[in-house]
Amino acid sequence: MTETISARAAGQGQLGPLRVNRMGFGAMKLTGWPAGKQPTRETALALLRRAVELGVNHIDTSHFYDRDGLNANDLIREALHPYPDDLVLVTKFAAIEPGLTPDGLRKSVEANLRTLGVDRLDVVNLRVGDNLAPAEGSLEAPLTALARLRDEGLIRHLGISNVTRTQFDQARDLAPFVCVQNAYNVATRGDDPIIDACERAGIAFVPFFPVGGFQPLTAEHLATVAARHDASIQQVALAWLLARSPSILLIPGTSDPAHLDQNIAAASLELTDEDLALIG
Repeated sequence: MTETISARAAGQGQLGPLRVNRMGFGAMKLTGWPAGKQPTRETALALLRRAVELGVNHIDTSHFYDRDGLNANDLIREALHPYPDDLVLVTKFAAIEPGLTPDGLRKSVEANLRTLGVDRLDVVNLRVGDNLAPAEGSLEAPLTALARLRDEGLIRHLGISNVTRTQFDQARDLAPFVCVQNAYNVATRGDDPIIDACERAGIAFVPFFPVGGFQPLTAEHLATVAARHDASIQQVALAWLLARSPSILLIPGTSDPAHLDQNIAAASLELTDEDLALIG
């Protein structure tokens, strides 16, 4: 898979009324946040421009992706502003400074508006739980506060992230939301019921850690399928997610320009029934 392939090859999906290509881009690795490999500023800017050149029109970011002088939102604004008309920027707020209180959420909105250089945020994900896994707890206070900021016109649409099935069901009673962003991949499938519920409801499911943590047998099966298609294991893992449900939108991130092209090339990889049966 060496030819240049557009993100459009994956087809399109919905973030509420916003139509995007199913292959998007995650900005976290552009800053090396919280402690990963960090590209140079020039490389990060080039990656963003290349992603859009390759048809990406859905970028996941956050103001708190900030490390050693690189801030994801600042990079996005510098690389892409004024933004293409079809570009959807999705940000997130978490229980770190300034927090998920009404005042903290307002400060987060203001920071993201300022750093992205926009008057209204396309989509904001309410990120709960800890860094590794969801944790049960009510979403009522923070989601209601975020909905008020939406009603003020500062946010177009809401999303939820790192949630349990109970929290997903609770959120549906509290406020309309357009996406769920949870950990999910070939080897981590605990959210199958949420994905199915999202598909029935027309809600996007956006997996993070889309290619991580494979067990030996899973990796062996992925390698077998990859050899059939002259692709990489990572490309097969991304293609499997696209095949899993039409509600799934992908946001693989990278700090490596070659990996960016490879990730997006997975948009055209069509797995056969035999492939899918082997992967399981």
